[in-house]
Amino acid sequence: MKKKLIAGNWKMNGSLAANESLVRALLAGMGGAGCTVAVCVPAPYLVQLQALCAGSALELGAQDVSQHEQGAFTGEVSAAMLKEFGVRYAIVGHSERRQYNGESDALVAEKAKAALAHGVTPIVCVGETLAQREAGKTEEVVKRQLAAVIHSNGHCISEIVVAYEPIWAIGTGKTATPEQAQQVHAVLRAQLKAATAHSQRVAILYGGSMNSANAASLLAQADIDGGLVGGAALKAPDFLQIIAAARQAPAA
Repeated sequence: MKKKLIAGNWKMNGSLAANESLVRALLAGMGGAGCTVAVCVPAPYLVQLQALCAGSALELGAQDVSQHEQGAFTGEVSAAMLKEFGVRYAIVGHSERRQYNGESDALVAEKAKAALAHGVTPIVCVGETLAQREAGKTEEVVKRQLAAVIHSNGHCISEIVVAYEPIWAIGTGKTATPEQAQQVHAVLRAQLKAATAHSQRVAILYGGSMNSANAASLLAQADIDGGLVGGAALKAPDFLQIIAAARQAPAA
């Protein structure tokens, strides 16, 4: 049985002092954890977090990765570079990257492929807007987004993590009900099952405003294997409560 995975996405937040305070509080409060815990931090802080997390159960993640190996791509960071800093996970295709940086399904798939090639686990984000949900297109949208990654990565698909992030619930305080989230997770699970015999190895995280109040009910759902946590990941007490909820949730 796989452990729950709780990954914090710090987004464009942090400072050297704040990071150290937060990580030290997390390490002091995590105990044995009983689940996998990661923090996905801005690239300039990777060296600091590598040192702070050394020898601990706290895994390090990046918020993006280039699809390119190397070369004249100013501002880009390759998977090989991330690997040198001990990065275990890299978020790809976050809705903010898709919206503000114009990232397509095909580009997200290539980024996932680049990460996998260097032993970095991509956390592949999929999700629908409010307009798409109201039009009844949720299933169509998330399956299309995931299909691009499956097509590009073939037999390696069992090595990814998927995060369902309903765009209408990110940073808005709104959250899909546990039943709504489970319904989409079940669709994604079925799609993965059709693509690989090892689909149960793939963790599917919920990424729409998971917090200390709703984590337990979300994590109790059959196909929710963890959370991609935004704002609550910046507050040690809240993040530790989510970790505690994941520890107590039934294993997949």
